[in-house]
Amino acid sequence: MAILKVIEILANSKISWEDATKNAVSHASKTVKNIASVYVKEQSAVVENGEVAEFRVNVKITFSVNN
Repeated sequence: MAILKVIEILANSKISWEDATKNAVSHASKTVKNIASVYVKEQSAVVENGEVAEFRVNVKITFSVNN
């Protein structure tokens, strides 16, 4: 039987929401092994001077826990 765990991470990027999601997975993978999936829960952006300055995501990362 597989045991899965889910953690929630906030990440950002000046490029795109996709890049912010990649940043979240990349950063999590430094300490979390066996990442199986990422679910984008929320997206938002920071606006400065009428332009999008930063993309933000709230993601859930699922990984298996070794027994």
